[in-house]
Amino acid sequence: MTTTTLTRADIVDSLVREVDLPRHQATDFLEASLEIMMSSLVDNGLIKLSSFGSFNVRQKTKRVGRNPKTGKEAVITPRRVLSFKPSQYLREKVQRRKA
Repeated sequence: MTTTTLTRADIVDSLVREVDLPRHQATDFLEASLEIMMSSLVDNGLIKLSSFGSFNVRQKTKRVGRNPKTGKEAVITPRRVLSFKPSQYLREKVQRRKA
């Protein structure tokens, strides 16, 4: 299996080709969409995209961890983390593709 990264440029190229948008409009559309999503995550902590999945921000508490190299205990500070839960539709599509 080869791995490829989907870049912003790839998305813009797809919008230009498939939606027939001028390149500058496709770029503006993508940037605006990503900005709206980031703002929503920062402000509300949740994005739900139908047939794709949900992104949410969770608060993790302080805990004691261990350095795997040295075995020494260290305190892991509280932080906010981003998680993604795919929709059932996306899971099924990915599963069918792998088979």
